[in-house]
Amino acid sequence: MREHQLAFVFPGQGSQAPGMGKDVAEASPAARRVFEEIDEALGFSISHLCFEGPEDALRLTSNTQPAILATSIAILEAIRERYPDLEPDIVAGHSLGEYSAIVCAGGLKAPAAAKIVRARGQFMQEAVPVGMGAMAAILGPDIDEIASICSEAAQGQVCSPANINAPGQIVIAGHTEAVARALDVARARGVRKSLMLPVSAPFHCALMKPAEERLRPILESAPFHPLYVPLITNVDASPVGTDHAVRNALIRQVVSPVRWTESIQAMIAMGVKKFVEVGPGAVLAGLVKRIDKSVEVVSVNNVASLEALGG
Repeated sequence: MREHQLAFVFPGQGSQAPGMGKDVAEASPAARRVFEEIDEALGFSISHLCFEGPEDALRLTSNTQPAILATSIAILEAIRERYPDLEPDIVAGHSLGEYSAIVCAGGLKAPAAAKIVRARGQFMQEAVPVGMGAMAAILGPDIDEIASICSEAAQGQVCSPANINAPGQIVIAGHTEAVARALDVARARGVRKSLMLPVSAPFHCALMKPAEERLRPILESAPFHPLYVPLITNVDASPVGTDHAVRNALIRQVVSPVRWTESIQAMIAMGVKKFVEVGPGAVLAGLVKRIDKSVEVVSVNNVASLEALGG
C-alpha cells in the first residue's frame, strides 16, 4: 500500500477576528482570486468581512463558516503558488474544515463549497432555538467515561459526545439543561476541569437533525467530483475518495461526533509523518501534538508562516 507521508488538515474554527487572511491576500494573487471568486458566488463581500469585520457579524455562524473556508482555501492556494511541488498525500478537516479538505482534494470548487457552508451555517443556527442547546468541554476522562457521564445526565434529553478532539479533551453537546447536568456529574466523579463553551448552537448532536434534513438536498445536488487524494472523514475516521462517499459523509457529519483523535491516528497508521494545518489559527496543530508527539506539525495561517513552510 502506498505510504501517505504528508497530510494537509483544515480547521473548522479559527481566530474569527477581523484581519483573517488579509496579509496572505495582499501578498498572493492566487489567494486574492479565491476571495474574489467566493465573493461573487455568495453575492456579498465575505472578504471585506474577513479583513475588516465587524467582529459581531463575522461571528454569526452563517458568516463564520464561509469566512473560515474562504481563508483556508486562500492560504492553500498561496501555498500552491509558492511551492508548486508541495501537495498532500491525504487530507482531513475538523467539522466545517472537512469542506476545505474536499476542495483541496479536488472534490468541490471553492465557490460551490462556500455556498454550501453558508447554508449549512444558517441551517445549524436555525435548528435549535437560542438558549435551548449548549456545548461544553470536559477535560481528562476518556471517551467511554464521557459517554457514561452523558448517559447519566441525559434524563430523556439529548446529551452526547460531539468533538473527540484529543486524549483528555472532549466536547459534549445537547439540551442546555442536560449539558449542565453532565458537568455536575463530571464534577461528582472527580473531574477537575469542565466548562460551558460560548457557542451559538449545539453542533454535532441529534438536535441538529433539522439542519441535516435541510442540507441533504443541497449536498445531493452539489457538483462533487472524485478526489485526487483520500479524505479521512469526521464521521467514520476512515478514507474515502468517491464523490458518492464524500457526499454521504457530509450528510451524516451534521448530527455525528467529530472523531478527530481517531482520524489523526488513522493517518499516522497510513504513514503520515508531517501535518500541515492550513487556515486561520493553530488549534489543530495543538490537538495533533496531543494525539501523537512524534509527528511533525506546522500551521500556515499568515505570510510569515507561509514563508517559513519552505524552510
